[in-house]
Amino acid sequence: MLESYVPILILLGISLAQAVGMVAASAVLSPTRTTSAKSAPYESGMTPLGDTRERFSVKFYLVAILFIVFDLETIFLVAWGVVMRNVGLQGFVAMMIFLAVLTVGLLYEWKKGALEWD
Repeated sequence: MLESYVPILILLGISLAQAVGMVAASAVLSPTRTTSAKSAPYESGMTPLGDTRERFSVKFYLVAILFIVFDLETIFLVAWGVVMRNVGLQGFVAMMIFLAVLTVGLLYEWKKGALEWD
């Protein structure tokens, strides 16, 4: 019974050895030149201002959540497009209901001004 897991364990061992080897090789082979710019908290050329624990506006989070929702919608649409011929009319109606719910949600957010940056 355990003989069937041997190839998986071998692949896991090879993958782990390769990952450890790459990290070790990059630590050994990479040049390390520490400069004051690299040691600074930000490398953008701007000095940090203010407190790092400053609160963000809720609108940042709303936009992030909206992005995630519509990113997931895209994933569902691609998967639905792949199997569209196999799911028939029932799958088409289910996807149209899904899109209608997301459209109503988008219109609600738009009406409430969640997409405004003022």
